[in-house]
Amino acid sequence: MEKRLRSSLQTSAEAFLSSATKLGLKSAKPSLKTLIHSINPSSNHSSSLPLSLHHSISHSITSFLNLREASTTTTTEPTKSPCSPPAKRLRRSSRHPKTPLESKTENHESKINQGRQQVLHDLQILSHIAFLCVSHPKKAFSPEDLLPAVKELHDNLILFESDSVLLSEIAGLCEEWWKEQLPGKETLISQSLPFLLSRSLTLKKKVDVHRVYVLREAFTLFDFEDESIEDLKLLLIRCVITPLYLKTEEGRRFVAFMFGLSGQLVKEASALMRAQIPFGRKSMLEAFGDIVFRAWKVAEGYSRDEIENRFLPGLIEGAIHASSGAFAASIRRVLAGFINQRTTDGVEKLLFRLTEPVIFRSLQVANSNVRQNALHLLLDMFPLEDPDATKEDKDTLLDKQFFLLEKSLMDDCPDVRAVAVEGSCRILHLFWEIIPPSTITKMITKILDDMSHDICNEVRLSVVNGIMYLLGNPQSHELLKVLLPRLGHLILDSVLSIRVSVADLLLLIRDIRTFQFNKVIGLDVLLSTLAKDQVVVAQKITRLLIPSYFPSKVTLKEACNRCVTLIKRSPVAGARFCEFALSEGASLKSLMQLVIVLISSVLSPDKLDPEQVEGLLVAAANLCNDLVIEASYKAALKELFSSEKLKCLISVATTGRAQSSIFNIVSTTSPDDVSGIFEECMGLVTNCSGLSENVERQAEVRSAHKLMLSCDWFEDMFEGLTRLLQKAAFGCHVKFGTEMPKQTVPHAKHKKVKSSAKISAKWKQVSRKKTPNTATSIFEEVYPISAGIAWQIKDLITSEDTRKAMLGSQTLELAFFALKVISEVSIVQCIHCEYMDTSPILAYTALALHMTICNVHINGTNNHGTKMNDGLDSASSSLEAMLEQTLDHLLNCTHKLFRASDSGKPGKLISQPKQNKKIAHHRGRQKHREPQADASSPSDEDTSEASPRPPEASNLANNLLDLITSIEIHLGSGYAARLVAAVKPWLPDLILALGSRHITKQTSGDRTYPSASHNSQLCYPSWPSILAKIELCEISEVQSDEDDRVSEPWQFSAFKNLVEMIIHMLRGNPDVLDAVGVTLFTVTAVGLERKDFRLVLGLVHFLCMKLVRHEHTEWGELNMMLASLQDFYTQIEREIEDLSSEEGRQKLIQARALLEPVWMCYVYETGRGSTMED
Repeated sequence: MEKRLRSSLQTSAEAFLSSATKLGLKSAKPSLKTLIHSINPSSNHSSSLPLSLHHSISHSITSFLNLREASTTTTTEPTKSPCSPPAKRLRRSSRHPKTPLESKTENHESKINQGRQQVLHDLQILSHIAFLCVSHPKKAFSPEDLLPAVKELHDNLILFESDSVLLSEIAGLCEEWWKEQLPGKETLISQSLPFLLSRSLTLKKKVDVHRVYVLREAFTLFDFEDESIEDLKLLLIRCVITPLYLKTEEGRRFVAFMFGLSGQLVKEASALMRAQIPFGRKSMLEAFGDIVFRAWKVAEGYSRDEIENRFLPGLIEGAIHASSGAFAASIRRVLAGFINQRTTDGVEKLLFRLTEPVIFRSLQVANSNVRQNALHLLLDMFPLEDPDATKEDKDTLLDKQFFLLEKSLMDDCPDVRAVAVEGSCRILHLFWEIIPPSTITKMITKILDDMSHDICNEVRLSVVNGIMYLLGNPQSHELLKVLLPRLGHLILDSVLSIRVSVADLLLLIRDIRTFQFNKVIGLDVLLSTLAKDQVVVAQKITRLLIPSYFPSKVTLKEACNRCVTLIKRSPVAGARFCEFALSEGASLKSLMQLVIVLISSVLSPDKLDPEQVEGLLVAAANLCNDLVIEASYKAALKELFSSEKLKCLISVATTGRAQSSIFNIVSTTSPDDVSGIFEECMGLVTNCSGLSENVERQAEVRSAHKLMLSCDWFEDMFEGLTRLLQKAAFGCHVKFGTEMPKQTVPHAKHKKVKSSAKISAKWKQVSRKKTPNTATSIFEEVYPISAGIAWQIKDLITSEDTRKAMLGSQTLELAFFALKVISEVSIVQCIHCEYMDTSPILAYTALALHMTICNVHINGTNNHGTKMNDGLDSASSSLEAMLEQTLDHLLNCTHKLFRASDSGKPGKLISQPKQNKKIAHHRGRQKHREPQADASSPSDEDTSEASPRPPEASNLANNLLDLITSIEIHLGSGYAARLVAAVKPWLPDLILALGSRHITKQTSGDRTYPSASHNSQLCYPSWPSILAKIELCEISEVQSDEDDRVSEPWQFSAFKNLVEMIIHMLRGNPDVLDAVGVTLFTVTAVGLERKDFRLVLGLVHFLCMKLVRHEHTEWGELNMMLASLQDFYTQIEREIEDLSSEEGRQKLIQARALLEPVWMCYVYETGRGSTMED
């Protein structure tokens, strides 16, 4: 390629250019650069090439213009009106063959396009050759010879807007001409500069910003007063808010330079900056301040006056009178561009001149927001002084500022006081050397003595934060060493954030050599806080104490002895210290050795208090929780805790928490031999009177549960708890005459527990008659224990592992029926017996619910005494009956309680009213039918009754659907799916309840339907709007060009499944389908009246595409829906005509298109709507 070009160059310049235009630009660039830069100034080509280049460029541009004109002439058809719309494009099968004239026209257009592309390609090559000539290292070409060609390219730049490559070549050529300072440069900027500026704003590349900045002096040649410059001014204004210009150094310099181009430009740019301050980010606001400061330094005349006397005074006024603290802070960030440059000549004088007249007055106004803003501004500008004033005047002004600061410390507004505290500490930190010692002492004493006891939490917090900032100045340490103990009371503050900050302050003091943190806050107070405070504070105190009580710089033995000393001094604090030791830097190896030392200390012959033993064991348990994460240390712990050692530990553990710690150690480390611990665990879980109100004992019981589960003792534990529940249930039976349920034999598939025979014997034994006094004493003895066991059962349900073990227990049924009896007495006798507890009721309901959800069957007889059948259907019915009977039982107990309270006498509670038995039996019989028959085959007795259904049924159904959608929105599809599974057996009832209002009209022969005006007054439920959203999502998936998409439709997966089941059931009964459809039509009419067109479109799509399908001719049997459709269709047409919103209009048109086939087929052509109304 290069040889061919060199040969053509030797022939003539015209031949060289002709050969070059036949090559691709990218591939030809290296060869062209080599050949052109090899031309010497004395060569003939130095004069011939520019002339030939100019001729070729002129010829190419002329050709381009001719082709452009020819294309315009070809595409214009004068016989057609330019205002007429384009003809509809026919389908491929309907198109006629092209005429010869049309084919000829298309071929001509194709040739014109090809010619135009070739001309643009030629101009790319020629522009690059011109660039190489201009940038020749030896300046071989005369600028006067090259200028005509370059100017012609520049002047026609706008013609080539479709070719970005050519535009870049021409702009680069003009840029190079300007940088080389060649003659005529001012003639090459009118087109190229706007292009480069627009390119930098569009492509957002730093290199383009650099190019614009390099050419900044060229902008001074424009007349910004001329009207034709408006487009360029708009581009320049855009630079003010373009992030790329604000982030880069050269971008900010260019915007600052722009301020000096025109006074009008300064005014518009500053106005745009002010408008962006309320919404700008921190980086943008800081860039604004830097830009304005740079512009002010070089500005003169009107531009400087605009900045000094309009822009900056407006900012200061706004910073003081801003409506919110965030807005004021944003303004101060812009002002920081000047405040941070106070050492620059003239800035201090300017700030003083603008601020002094308003700031002191604003610090004393009645408005607290203004005082706070003014105080912020004063702290930013401190010390505010006139550089030209005398020393006496400066001192007077400084005293005035300190006086106002001290006055702000006592301000009525707590926000002002908080700012004053932190601001005073900041001033002391920065200007300690120049402030008089008396003033320093006075301010710090005021802060520590008065402000640390302020009633406002924020003020006390600002004291701690301010002192931490002040400690950054070493000159403050001597004074603070004396005064800091006055902050010690804040470690016991009621606000967590303050206590956390005090702990941070102590950590900061610990690292300062001249301070001792235990002299600021006593060790006893620190240990008390470590023992009782929340985790975040305890962790920081542990970090504070580790260098003293478990240091890494001493021997391991010494470190362990220090930790044991800490535990003996404060057992609870020492145990928590060990809990956080690993997270605060202690090694696993050292902690393992510490466990050994702790256990040895517990078993040592030295006399220890029970509290000390408890602290050592709790600390060991906390350390074991951290050590078991490593397999090697877990194995070492298993070897450490042998059976004999565990027995010894239990013998010395006299408190419940100490025993609980041993249980935690065993369940965590899983030693091989744990014999002898079961009895202690059972003693802990059965001695549970008052457990529901004792949080500490609850933790101990949970540790026992954990151990029982890990050692496979859970079944035996639950059997023992069940035995106690049965004893309490029998006491209820004897004392209050509560009916005892019939018991069943446990599941045969479960393994037989060694004490099952004892349970049966016990149940037979307690069934015998006893004297009332004996029964009363038994009941009063075991009821508090049964309440504690009930609390344990409810707590066991909350954990997945224990819930699974309990629901699989052999004695679960016995426990459930015992809880039923105890719950009944707890409700009915709660007025007459003050010791009644709610725990049995909570455990009873929770157990019934989870047994139903987890499909845990109850064998034997139900509550009515009828024998359950075998098989899957009977098992499912048993579960449903159990949950239903549990709810009926609790309601009956409540009813009995109200009756007893009205009469003033306690009475016996019948097991179940006859009416409720009849209802329950009817529900049970109804649920055994097939789902389709539930919705489609009402009994003759039901259809013969013309009694109206109460509206509560419909309201209850809507509330249930609202509950499902709300749970799915806020808790997720998993929880909603569980509720849907519970609702599934009741689905026929739910469907009938949804259409109950209109089923009543069917059975009574009523043919009146709610009017639109009546619908608008209804408060319809929320689930139809969710259903409409789901439908709109499906519409948007089908129509890919739909703009209004529904977000996150997946979150309603459970609700969608429920709707699909409802549709499936409704298919079998047109009457019920008709009633439910009219209900949805009613909601749709309400949405139309309320202008909720999304709801209208979504529900109409559901009605026409899913609930009722036109192609299956299902509408013919739906008389009520067709009657509603007649009125609704007319309303939609009327609304479309009157509606002004285009978006709503389109949605109604889509809804009408869905209803139109039904309207035309069943209403309009047949006139059924009128007939039905008559």
